[in-house]
Amino acid sequence: MKFTGWRIPNASEALRGSLSVSKIASSLVTMSNRKIVIEISSQTARLMEDGQLLEMYPISSAANGTGYEVGSHTTPLGRFKIYKKIGAGCEMGAVFKSRIPTGEVCTNNSRSPLWQSNEDLVLTRILWLEGADTKNSNTKERYIYLHGTNQEHFLGQPASHGCIRLSNIDIKRLFDQVDEGTEVIILA
Repeated sequence: MKFTGWRIPNASEALRGSLSVSKIASSLVTMSNRKIVIEISSQTARLMEDGQLLEMYPISSAANGTGYEVGSHTTPLGRFKIYKKIGAGCEMGAVFKSRIPTGEVCTNNSRSPLWQSNEDLVLTRILWLEGADTKNSNTKERYIYLHGTNQEHFLGQPASHGCIRLSNIDIKRLFDQVDEGTEVIILA
């Protein structure tokens, strides 16, 4: 997002003394120009700000490659935005079904049945994507996310069912550094 200015408090707020630091801070439109760039070829995600690399993470994209068809279990390419951030405040390893925390927690423990599961679990945090291009306009309806995984051993290689998997630590870090509306670019 680009800086577009300040919200000027109305006179009654200022006269009542109800103008707090938090109200002033929340009235400031973000100056951040962050975006996430995902490269399928290198299986990496980069958090960028004003063209500068802030962080880089290993990812796992779709085992079936890239594509746009519903039910294809492929990762779409192009421009996106973060439609919704889900999971703020949830425990590390929180399990989500249909974007709702189940109350289960999957720990990185070789004896954990959830950690050992072959199921593609959605863990810790969700960054739900919405397509910005004609060809990927169905991305939100395909439920394509960036999310934590119980299959961290596959990071660095295509293995997902269409989403972008990150380690649970990395998705939490990334989640905390972006806003809804942040641009995401997925490149071949």
